[in-house]
Amino acid sequence: MTIALGGITALLGLAMIALTIARGGGASAVGILVGVAFTVLGCARVYLAAAPRAPRRP
Repeated sequence: MTIALGGITALLGLAMIALTIARGGGASAVGILVGVAFTVLGCARVYLAAAPRAPRRP
C-alpha cells in the first residue's frame, strides 16, 4: 500500500508540472514547485519502502 501511494503521489506531481507548463506557467510558478515537491516526495517514499532492511537484532 505504501509503494502504491508513493507512486500515485509521484504521478500526481508529474501531472501538476505538465498542466502548469501547458497553461503557460514559468519556472517559478507555484504549480511547478509543488509538482516537483510531490514528485520528489513520492519517489522517496517508494525508494524507502522498497529498500532492503537490515535484520533486527534480538
